[in-house]
Amino acid sequence: MIISASRRTDIPACYTEWFLNRIQEGYAFVINPMNSRQMRRVSLKPEDVDGMVLWTKNPLPLMERLDELKDYTYYFQFTLTPYGREIEPGIPDKNDVMIPAFRRLSDKIGSERMVWRYDPILISDRYSARFHVEEFKKMAGALRGSTDTCVISFLDMYHCMAKRSEKQGIRPPSEEEQPAIAESFSNTAKEYGFALKTCCEAADFAAYGVGRSACIDAKRLERIGGRKLSISKDRNQRPGCGCAASVDIGAYSACRNGCLYCYANRGEGMIARNTEQYDPMSPVLCGRIDGVTECGHVREL
Repeated sequence: MIISASRRTDIPACYTEWFLNRIQEGYAFVINPMNSRQMRRVSLKPEDVDGMVLWTKNPLPLMERLDELKDYTYYFQFTLTPYGREIEPGIPDKNDVMIPAFRRLSDKIGSERMVWRYDPILISDRYSARFHVEEFKKMAGALRGSTDTCVISFLDMYHCMAKRSEKQGIRPPSEEEQPAIAESFSNTAKEYGFALKTCCEAADFAAYGVGRSACIDAKRLERIGGRKLSISKDRNQRPGCGCAASVDIGAYSACRNGCLYCYANRGEGMIARNTEQYDPMSPVLCGRIDGVTECGHVREL
């Protein structure tokens, strides 16, 4: 079993204490996002976990406590973009804080455990295609040697972000802009010695040397952990997703980063209600288990 922590919530940035308490206890409860009256018990015991994927835009709260994960095979999906506070209001300054944090974390755990995510790529008056080409090159130079892979994706306009996006005047790159961006990014990646891959993109950019990613990557975990895994493909993700099956222990509408483009948040009011319920000692993240029944009998995933 692979643990995803988390596509739904930036657990390293926002909920490190809860996460490490769950590691110590050896389990977590996850409320079914499709039925809030159901939950599942997920084992976090080292013998039950084949690997962990830690998704974050800010690993600083977790970085000094990584020794508590010494019994696990893990790697980071670290999202680092050039956007300002009007797009990513909860993220510290990129040049002064986050790029140095990326390098320090890589020095600590190794570049194979550091996947750089430059996504989603969005276009606005401030963030043009040319802007992305120039900023990607600057960031790639700053991160040289700290990662072996960068994953990109182009903005998907989910219904929940439509009003927020309209206010900022943002849109996905056009069909003409996408291949130009992919080609330029690929040339930069080759120059600085890392692979470039896309996440869940319908378009194929293989002609430019761009591969397709598996963000929950069983092969990467095999390399890091030094053992073969028997993990099937995740059938519950979007078409085009290459991820291995995993269990996500996060919660929707609980992330405090406040990113404008986030598909996992359903509004500030819901985030406020969920985070008010946060208890670092609770077995469930940002929720109550009173009146919630486990799916069938108590079982560990």
